Amino acid sequence: MKSIIIGIAGGTGSGKTTIAKNITKAYKVGEVLRLDLDSYYLDLSEMTRKERSMVNFDHPSSLEIDLLIRHIEELCAGKTVQIPIYNFATHNRSKETQRVEPHRVIVVEGIMALNFPELTSKMDVKLYVDTPSDIRFIRRLKRDILERGRSVESVIDQYRETVRPMHYQFVEPNKYKADVIIPEGGMNMVAVDLIKAKINAVLEEKK
Repeated sequence: MKSIIIGIAGGTGSGKTTIAKNITKAYKVGEVLRLDLDSYYLDLSEMTRKERSMVNFDHPSSLEIDLLIRHIEELCAGKTVQIPIYNFATHNRSKETQRVEPHRVIVVEGIMALNFPELTSKMDVKLYVDTPSDIRFIRRLKRDILERGRSVESVIDQYRETVRPMHYQFVEPNKYKADVIIPEGGMNMVAVDLIKAKINAVLEEKK
């Protein structure tokens, strides 16, 4: 089985996950694997919880990209891998991992999915989800409060101190590396249909 790699980047709250899920729904069960860059945050077990909460998780150095690339290579070689599981409550990896089998389509999703040349060089299709900053902030605020137990103040402080400046330095410039820029977030179904057509064409080429 020859796998194809799809990269999906974009700012926090842009709709990357929705696009990835819609792509997954467009295929049969077991054909598409989603790899979330968040799973590859560094193991910070040697730090205290307070120290981990001070880490800039919006900087490229917070990610173990070498491990992600190795997992992609192993999956493309037909091997099974153990994906880390990240715990947002503790700002660290869980002790458990997730066993993942090879898939025809591998979607790599994350704010910096297009930031690393050694990763983008393996991608067959590169996507950037482009959503206005005010919409993205509102989505992040709601998500972090409802799903991650954060306070309004902590979300705002993190957005102002790291998320926003890192976005302009390391995320938005990657828009120009994308093959396709998707406006208006993850519910752009026209874009999903076009992406599916592109994926099918690449799959046909790799037969």
